[in-house]
Amino acid sequence: MSKETNSDEFYAKLKDQLIQTSLWPNVYLYKFIIPVEPDQSKELLAIFDNQGAVISSKKSKTGKYQSYSIKIKLKNPDAVIGKYKEVTKKIKGVISL
Repeated sequence: MSKETNSDEFYAKLKDQLIQTSLWPNVYLYKFIIPVEPDQSKELLAIFDNQGAVISSKKSKTGKYQSYSIKIKLKNPDAVIGKYKEVTKKIKGVISL
């Protein structure tokens, strides 16, 4: 099974869960971990810029990773998934929690 098929299945399941558990529009909490080298924090922050997102970050104990918690109000589950796809496309080595 290809990686793309797995992610399509993941996003379909996530969409179903979001529809069943939330009323939209709603605030969604993203959690990402990205490597510090190369510095990709600007790219991550640009994805959520000027959209009313509340962003907090913390460096790992070793200083090799930076974690981000991003709360943002989105109109529907498709918008949530769209942000995940944009982040994974633009940020190398991102871990989504």
